[in-house]
Amino acid sequence: MISWKEFFNEIKNKDYCLKLKKFLDSEYQKYNIFPPRNLIFNAFKLTPIKNIKVVIFGQDPYSQKKQAMGLSFSVPKNIKIPPSLKNIFKEISNEFNYDISYKDGDLTYLAKQGCLLLNTILTVRENQPLSHKINEYNKFIIDVLNYINKSKKPIVFMLWGRIAKKYSRYIKNSNALILTCSHPSPLNKNGGWFGNNHFKKANEFLLKNNIKKINWINL
Repeated sequence: MISWKEFFNEIKNKDYCLKLKKFLDSEYQKYNIFPPRNLIFNAFKLTPIKNIKVVIFGQDPYSQKKQAMGLSFSVPKNIKIPPSLKNIFKEISNEFNYDISYKDGDLTYLAKQGCLLLNTILTVRENQPLSHKINEYNKFIIDVLNYINKSKKPIVFMLWGRIAKKYSRYIKNSNALILTCSHPSPLNKNGGWFGNNHFKKANEFLLKNNIKKINWINL
């Protein structure tokens, strides 16, 4: 059976992985880098490949202290909810007609249900968004998608924003549902986030394929 352990064993000696490790060794030594190094691969730890129902791509981790936790869009409990995540919660509220009053933005509850919450860039320097936008991460994400393609089961891919959308070309699973729209950031001048019903569409797709739906609301 395919597994993340097998995946990492397959790629660990690739040239880009060796370069990435060397890069991160230097960056963590010289700068404040987020998330903490032990949480870089948190998404893989919390969502085994056999459990994946939904893949949600983020951009890169939050770049302020104590925010990044290795899950796209998620922040630990007791940390102020960032604007992009607020908009995600608002859209969930709108779609399911439920007033969400979240006290925290920890999305671990989604990861444990089968949502792979994966940033396309896994690390960042403090207060420097996209500072780790390097080709090694691009190659890594392509390898991740190629590995997920080995699973022929129905999976929903949510690609929000320009950076996430460009990876749609690497999704080769004919049983996948690909949902794209604008990024949930309020800085997105073109709008296009609200009203896409991605969360409802995902659940409809899962149920149609006899897969347990995601409880998007953390009750």
